[in-house]
Amino acid sequence: MNRDQSSPPSLEDIREARDLLGDRIRATPVWNWECQALTERLGSTRVEMKLELFQHTGTFKARGALLNALTLSEKERSRGLTAVSAGNHAIAVGWAAKSVGTRAKVVMPRNANPMRVEKCRRLGAEVVLVDDVHQAFEEVHRIEREEGMTFVHPFEGPVTCTGTATLGLEWGEQTPQMDAVIIPIGGGGLCAGVSCAIKQLLPDCQVFGVEPEGADTMHRSFASGKPESIDKVRTIADSLGAPYAAPYSFSLCRRYVDELVMINDDMMRDAMRLLFDEAKLAVEPAGAAATAGLLGPLREKLAGKTVGVLVCGSNIDLESFSRYAGESGS
Repeated sequence: MNRDQSSPPSLEDIREARDLLGDRIRATPVWNWECQALTERLGSTRVEMKLELFQHTGTFKARGALLNALTLSEKERSRGLTAVSAGNHAIAVGWAAKSVGTRAKVVMPRNANPMRVEKCRRLGAEVVLVDDVHQAFEEVHRIEREEGMTFVHPFEGPVTCTGTATLGLEWGEQTPQMDAVIIPIGGGGLCAGVSCAIKQLLPDCQVFGVEPEGADTMHRSFASGKPESIDKVRTIADSLGAPYAAPYSFSLCRRYVDELVMINDDMMRDAMRLLFDEAKLAVEPAGAAATAGLLGPLREKLAGKTVGVLVCGSNIDLESFSRYAGESGS
C-alpha cells in the first residue's frame, strides 16, 4: 500500500486497503430515505444515506484505526497503540488493538462523554484522563516517546486517510448514480479520504464538506491556503471539534472538495430530530451534520438531484441525545 506522505491514495491503493481490512470491517448499507416530512422539505431531491453508524465501534473511525494497526510491523504492533480523542477515535483504536491482539492506551479529556470512556475500557483500552486537549497531545506524545507505543492520529496521514477512503470507495460502488455527496468535517480526515475516493470513482459527482460554525478550522484553512487552528471549540458536535487542520488531510480536501458550507448547532438538533422521527436513527450531532447541510445551506443548490448523505456516527448516550434533540432553536 502507498504510504507516500504527500500523494493522495489511488483507487488501486484504496482497493488494496479494503482487501487488507477484509471482513473485519463491515460494508455498511446505503438506504434511499423516503418519507413525507422529507419530501415536504426537499421536494423531489433523492436522498441516499450511507449508514456508516452501523460500522464496528459506531463510527467510520474503525477503518483508519484498523488499517494503521494492520500496516505496522509485528514488532511495532506488539508495543501497542496510543491515541488522543474525545471518544470516537479512542474507541476505534481500542477496538483495533483488540482486533489485532495488542494493547491500547488512549488519552481523553476529563469532560469526555462517560459512555465513550466506559466503551473504551470495555474494549480493554487503558484510559488516561487529562484536563484539556493541549495537555492530551503532550501526554500522548510522552507515551509514544517513553513507552514505544505507536501514535494513531485521529485524522491525519496517508494510512488513516486511505482507511477512511475505503468508505468512499464502497459508497461510490453502491450508489454510482449520485450527483453530489455531503461529508461532515472535523479534523478533515473523513472528508479527505471519502472525497478522494468519490472523485476518482465518480468524477462528475460534486463533493460538499459541512462544518459547524463553532469549529470552522477547514473554512479558515481554505481561506488562508494553509492549515489553520482555532482557539476554542464551540459546538455540540464534539466529534467535529478538532482544534486544528493538518497538512495531508487539508491537501486532499483542497484537491477534491468542491465547496464548504457551514451549519450551526440548531440545524444539527433539527436534523437529529428528523433522523429519529422519520428514520428511527438515534445519532450524535456529528452524525446529523450532513443531513443538516442538505436541509439548510444546500437545500436549493441540490434541489431535484440525487444526493448522498453520510451518517457517520452514533456514539451518544440516551440522556445527551434526549437533551440535544429536545432543545428548541433560539
